[in-house]
Amino acid sequence: MEAFEKLKKLLTESPVLSIFQQGKTTELHTDASQQGYGAVLLQEAEDGKLHPVQYMSKKTTPAEEKYSSYELEVLAVVNALRKFRTYLMGNHFKIITDCSAFQRTMDKKDLVTRIARWALLLEEFDYEIVHRSGQRMQHVDALSRYPVAIITSDTLTARLKRAQQEDEYTQSLRSMIGSNSDSYFFDKNEILYKYVDGRELIVVPRDMQTEIIKLAHEKGHFSAAKTEGVVKQEFFIPNLSKQVQNVIVNCVPCILTNKKNGKKDGFLNPIPKEDVPLSTYHVDFIGPLPSTNKKYQHILTIVDAFTKFTWLYPVKSTSAEDALDKLKVQQKTFGNPKRIITDRGSAFTSKAFGDYCTNENIQHFQITTGVPRGNGQVERIHRTLVPVLTKLSIADSTKWFKFVDPLQRILNSTFNRSTKWSPFELLIGVTMRNKEDLHLRDLLMEEMMEELQEQRDELRQDAKKNIQKIQAKNKRTYDRKCRNAPSYQRGDLVVIQRTQFGTGLKLRPRFLGPYRIVKVKPRNRYDLEKVGNHDGPKLTNSSADLMKFYSPG
Repeated sequence: MEAFEKLKKLLTESPVLSIFQQGKTTELHTDASQQGYGAVLLQEAEDGKLHPVQYMSKKTTPAEEKYSSYELEVLAVVNALRKFRTYLMGNHFKIITDCSAFQRTMDKKDLVTRIARWALLLEEFDYEIVHRSGQRMQHVDALSRYPVAIITSDTLTARLKRAQQEDEYTQSLRSMIGSNSDSYFFDKNEILYKYVDGRELIVVPRDMQTEIIKLAHEKGHFSAAKTEGVVKQEFFIPNLSKQVQNVIVNCVPCILTNKKNGKKDGFLNPIPKEDVPLSTYHVDFIGPLPSTNKKYQHILTIVDAFTKFTWLYPVKSTSAEDALDKLKVQQKTFGNPKRIITDRGSAFTSKAFGDYCTNENIQHFQITTGVPRGNGQVERIHRTLVPVLTKLSIADSTKWFKFVDPLQRILNSTFNRSTKWSPFELLIGVTMRNKEDLHLRDLLMEEMMEELQEQRDELRQDAKKNIQKIQAKNKRTYDRKCRNAPSYQRGDLVVIQRTQFGTGLKLRPRFLGPYRIVKVKPRNRYDLEKVGNHDGPKLTNSSADLMKFYSPG
């Protein structure tokens, strides 16, 4: 590294680097590769020799990497002309390139659109093209190579040489030299190479193959395809793709950072519904919202799982006290549900909330961390509630409170897709009486009242069937994008997806771990305990679609 920095310093100061002067002999040397392109602007100095005036080196974009070789060469020239435009406009200069097809390409009349656009730019300049062999263009060739892809060093080359001498596989390949006229293997400085697609690649002995792949991968923790491409620039390793995959699977930074690929693990498990109202409540907070005159900043939402009847309670905080206060309001009119489903917010994991559920003989189910679909009933209401409240209170966002009661009434009197009835009809047995069209509604009510009692049980059975149909449809839609979850066992080491990214956490690893599985639960859920020292909580739980095996090499 010290030698590299010294070389950079020498190349960018006098007497190597020269100041541009009008009228002097000027040349533009360019070169391109799949990884990048480079150029050097040179000019004749006082000693009669060409000296560099300025350098250029750029990495190709993913789209540019797909260009053909002659397109890359033209790209290098065009970008060099753009960079050195202030020096070259109005001056005659030579473009020196190792691409013999460059001049012929520019002379064609039927150029593709991209090349034709570049050709128009070239017409602004006074230049001549000179072809020079690649052997004489090494000074600019170095600028066209993506530096992070360079792995070999003197120390590594020496180690490879020694390892080749001790490796039976390499020695067997070396024995083929001379005996087989079609052999692409050859010795150079006592190191075995293979000639592949115009490149001389070092044959890597078995004992060093994993190490070389790791060196390439850890240059930037590239994807499998990119890592393979970097290795292929300098080395020959049989079955490279499989070995690269194995290295990446066991790379700890990649385990903690990369997203899970492919279909999600595990299938949708809808919560069974009973055929009576007020049996299961889905409960959650929404907020914080702009503070009102009454200091309300949140809404506690309670949804009856069967009828979809919704209660909206403005509250000042997300504490257990506020949640329990509103549940007791519910209790005065409707009694207790059999079960309550919540997330793992602090209000619902508190001792006070747990004690309340125990004392009232209510089953309390908490959804798995990071899986909001487990409380999808209330999440769906919230997705509707926020934009509607925003539109209603657009003049003054602190006035959202006065729209909550009308919204609750509208929600409960509106046709529901799952049940095919309004929540109010299923819960109370009649159509909600609103101020709009009172006379018409009264007339309809008279016709319906006679049949109401005998229809009520039939309505509820019909609603249950409709809910089951929707659940089955949702399950089929969800499961098409999923696969069977991996079979995690107690004692397995895993990492879990980070589900919260607060201030300053956007660049933190996507996964936390390792964790040890301490309990295997139904429906691909697991209880976990922390192993070692890292950011995650000591005890937590997760689901299969948010977990990966932890298997560092």
